[in-house]
Amino acid sequence: MVQHFSPPKSLHSNRLGAAFYGRPTAVVAKELIGKALLHHVDGQWLGGWIVETEAYLDQGDPASHSARGKTASNASMFSDPGTLYVYPIHAKHCLNAVTQPADQGAAVLIRAIEPVWGLDVMRRLRGYDDVRRLTRGPAMLCQALQIDRGDDGRCLVSDERIGVFTDSIPRVPVIRATKRIGISKAKHRNLRFVDVNSEYLSRKVE
Repeated sequence: MVQHFSPPKSLHSNRLGAAFYGRPTAVVAKELIGKALLHHVDGQWLGGWIVETEAYLDQGDPASHSARGKTASNASMFSDPGTLYVYPIHAKHCLNAVTQPADQGAAVLIRAIEPVWGLDVMRRLRGYDDVRRLTRGPAMLCQALQIDRGDDGRCLVSDERIGVFTDSIPRVPVIRATKRIGISKAKHRNLRFVDVNSEYLSRKVE
């Protein structure tokens, strides 16, 4: 029997398509704020509203993983727009959405979400009851949504179990661009995008 995994009702049929991801990376990073990231795990949707992202560019960005060229570890970053690029860091993981046309090596790091769906499961996976400690950072986010290196290369556009969606009544967050976090190169560039009114940012906006 073929199973279908429909997202929550308000998001049904509002999945972002390849055309959304195929645009300039900074544009995608900004416009992902206020969208819903969802992962279907063990019969339940886990996820929430994206409140913080960072753009990593294909040219002139030494902080980007693609700056060293295509390798076995970053190959997904050069795949079609909407592909997941998941990489390990300190025994944890970070989730990126590939942007622009294939073979360019650009992506958006999803740094934080406001947790909404599957809170009990996310609490168990994270080991905390406080919702503010579930998804306020890229590694926390992946742990809460049960995403790891095995999910690298999946497709946000076509995979029924994972995707990014718009609400039937689109959210209108107040977005600000700031400097990226935790990098040693190209620190001056304002390529981090945040919902300034969110309580779930990995770091407050100064």
